[in-house]
Amino acid sequence: MSASVAISGAIRTPLGEFWRRFRRQRLAMFAGLVIVALAASAVFAPWIAPFDPSAPDYDNLLDGPTLLHLCGTDAYGRDILSRIIWGGRVSLTVGFLSVALGGVAGVVIGLVSGFFGGLIDSVLMRLMDVLLAFPGIVLAIGVVAVLGPGIDNVIYAIAVFSVPVFARLVRGNTLSLKQTLYVQAARSIGVGKSALMLRHILPGAMPGVIVYASLRLGTSILTAASLSFIGLGARPPSPEWGAMLSDGRSFLGVADHLTLFPGIAIFVTVLAFNVLGDGLRDALDQKLR
Repeated sequence: MSASVAISGAIRTPLGEFWRRFRRQRLAMFAGLVIVALAASAVFAPWIAPFDPSAPDYDNLLDGPTLLHLCGTDAYGRDILSRIIWGGRVSLTVGFLSVALGGVAGVVIGLVSGFFGGLIDSVLMRLMDVLLAFPGIVLAIGVVAVLGPGIDNVIYAIAVFSVPVFARLVRGNTLSLKQTLYVQAARSIGVGKSALMLRHILPGAMPGVIVYASLRLGTSILTAASLSFIGLGARPPSPEWGAMLSDGRSFLGVADHLTLFPGIAIFVTVLAFNVLGDGLRDALDQKLR
């Protein structure tokens, strides 16, 4: 009886093994808690934010941090803290949706390209090379310039320049995995191409996709803020962090809190996603063990 208990206790599921390794990454665990807190504040913004983010208060213009307004007010008397909380909803939505769209498209392209090879691989990868030839922010600006400014178009723009890297990553993993013994064995017993790709190759490629997606979230949020900063993203009076930085730059030296607190929000969020991505990489990549 004791032997069977010992054997059952020694059996570890893949998810349990991942959690065992990930929880050793204390900094990554803390970054994950920060991201959860940011996501929770974004979801519950209507109840957490102390003021209406768009309501002006002309009696408190450009006030510095006080007990009433912990992060001060802007040129219209709007509460900066409330706008940062609501802006988190915008920035996180842009980050998650753009990475999800770009990741799905990139995974499909990379999986098909790596599995079939030949002419399909050549055509798809040359298209990806064309997209990779443009710096990410320049490509995003070009897409937004064609589609027009606005949050929806920012999501599409960031998704477009996320596709090539996802595709390259999945293609490389697919080329490696389709030569493994278990894939060759499945092919030899007559498993169809769709089943080979979805059930045998894709699960092996997903750890790298998850790690890169977590890192890409920070980049996407930063890119969205950059587009809003130059007037191609969120439109006034939307409380978006990049737009808040753009509004506050006219008051540098007079009311520095207008740029300080949105800048801290962007810095903390991007840093948290980068640290979380490093922790996920260490936990998922068995070569680093």
